[in-house]
Amino acid sequence: MLILARKKDESIIIDDHIEISIVEIKGDQVKIGISAPRSVKIFRNEVYLAIQEANKAAANSGTELPSLDIFKHP
Repeated sequence: MLILARKKDESIIIDDHIEISIVEIKGDQVKIGISAPRSVKIFRNEVYLAIQEANKAAANSGTELPSLDIFKHP
């Protein structure tokens, strides 16, 4: 894991096309902004884990669910 120190209004660049900016620091909470192509999926960790668990449960249920692509953009 890479750990970087940043101050408000500073940012980091990942892979030439993802920018993570520090928007606000208030107490022990940090607000970040993320600029990335629409094709990059971004989740809070707890949401990502819930999606993974739901996918595992659906795969193990034997019930076939309709295919939905919620990330498809018109």
